[in-house]
This record gives sequence, structure tokens and C-alpha cells, in this order.
Amino acid sequence: MKKKIIMRGLLGIPLGMALGDVITITSSLIWGQGEYVPCIPYFVEMIGSESCAVALQAALCAVIGAVFAMASVIWEIDHWSIAKQTGVYFVITASVMMPVAYIAGWMERSILGAVIYFLVFVFFFGAAWLAQYAVMRYKVGKMNRTLLDEKEKI
Repeated sequence: MKKKIIMRGLLGIPLGMALGDVITITSSLIWGQGEYVPCIPYFVEMIGSESCAVALQAALCAVIGAVFAMASVIWEIDHWSIAKQTGVYFVITASVMMPVAYIAGWMERSILGAVIYFLVFVFFFGAAWLAQYAVMRYKVGKMNRTLLDEKEKI
């Protein structure tokens, strides 16, 4: 299990960095008014230079990618209920996502900003969970239908 966690974490690092780049490109296209905005201006100001801010943001995205990937082994613990798996995965990912978002300036630095960011995280977490659940439910249904068809042939 430890080897699987480490391997997933190593895979998650470039995936997190790539997703971070996709997000900055997309947000620049939407809000950048023709300019590429790799980081929140406040973050650049806080760090002191754009290149250092971009490097730190990339490292933070790598951490997020690694943690999300490492935590994915939770879904393979068969003796846990889906509720327990979801709760533990949520707590692990949210406990990394919230501080990173605060450090990188992705949320307004206030209680209201943190609450809004957390609610957005919950929304996207829930949407991803529902999508994965629907896919898995479909696959299980398909397997069950195949088994029933095979049973009827016998």
C-alpha cells in the first residue's frame, strides 16, 4: 500500500502542475483582458516577483496534485463504507486545499472569503463525486446485466 501511495503521489505532482497551468490559462482568457495572468496580483506582490510567485504557485499545485492522488487509495479500502471513504478523502483534500488557496491568494483573506472558497470546493467536490458515482453505478449495472445474460444461457 505504501508503494502505491508513493507512486500515485509522484504521478500526481505533474498532474497538479498541469492542471494549475490549465486553470491560469483559462482564467487569463476569461479575465486577463488579453494578458496572461499566471498568479493573483496580490500573491505576486506578497512574494516580491512574478517569477518567484509562479514557481511557488507551481510547487503548491504539485502538492495539491500529489495529495489528491495519494489520497485516492482510500477508494480501494473495500471494508470502508462509501460514506467513510468520501468523508476521509474530503477531509484530507480540503485540509490541503484550503491552506494552499489561502497562501496563493486564491481566496479573499477574510472569514467570508474562506467560507465562499470552501463552499466552492464543496460544490466541485460534490459534482466530481456524483459524476464518478454515476459512472461506477452504470458499470456495475452493466456487469450485473452481463452476468444475468450469462446465467440465462446456462
